[in-house]
Amino acid sequence: MTLAPLLAASGIIQLHVVAATAAVLFAAAQLVLPKGTPRHRICGYFFVVAMTVLAVSSFWIHTIRQFGPFSLIHLLSIITLVALPRAVLLAREGNIAGHRRAMLSLVGLALLGAGAFTLIPGRLMHAVIFGQ
Repeated sequence: MTLAPLLAASGIIQLHVVAATAAVLFAAAQLVLPKGTPRHRICGYFFVVAMTVLAVSSFWIHTIRQFGPFSLIHLLSIITLVALPRAVLLAREGNIAGHRRAMLSLVGLALLGAGAFTLIPGRLMHAVIFGQ
């Protein structure tokens, strides 16, 4: 593991990686914390903030260009920005099953699924984790 490629990357990519790391940590905490507690809610809000920063920052990252400067991953960012407030509203409305499904989908698709693509050889996080 080497942080050199990340430290040499642009500030927006560094912000993106910090937000992704925070989102993964908060998601992991949410899976083990008791549900419905104040700690769960606070951790959940930090997760939402981290995911929002992650999704918004992606619009300034253009390493894969499929549609002008954008790629399909940017569509996932739009879906994330719509799904996050919806998931919070579901909890506030008392639809805990819907909230749980929405949050688990966000973690699975937007965080872990998209994150897996960063480990492809030639991508920055592959270089960070596995070296050049």
